[in-house]
Amino acid sequence: MAEVPTVLSVNVSERKGTPKRPVPEVELVAGLGIRGDAHAGTPGREVSLLDQSEIARFQEGKGVYLAPGSFAENITTQGLDHSLLAVGTELEIGTVRLRVSQIGKDCHEGCAIRERVGDCIMPRLGVFAQVLVGGKVRPGDPIRILPR
Repeated sequence: MAEVPTVLSVNVSERKGTPKRPVPEVELVAGLGIRGDAHAGTPGREVSLLDQSEIARFQEGKGVYLAPGSFAENITTQGLDHSLLAVGTELEIGTVRLRVSQIGKDCHEGCAIRERVGDCIMPRLGVFAQVLVGGKVRPGDPIRILPR
């Protein structure tokens, strides 16, 4: 049986361009993102997701350990096959509903991870979403990919 995708960590930062830090829970607000996060209100990229399997591959290749949030992802997932996520795909995490709006992004100047190890996977593998229905998200919450 396939692993049920879950939330591994929820992460926030006060300033753009810095790694996020794990917190016990986040509140997602429709049309805004995560209340209190530096990236809240970024049009089309209200919330970012990255799977732990991608982080682990990067760590092995670079020989570094990176904590959840190091790539400035808001939600670190476990077992979410990002190859199944196309723009327009909707995800449900408890009462929260997200719509994938973008895969990858241009890395900004001063990216903390790129400066530290010379590479960043968010431009290639980061999943960005808009918040359609808000609510709270915590580590351990199951993630469901909604049928189209």
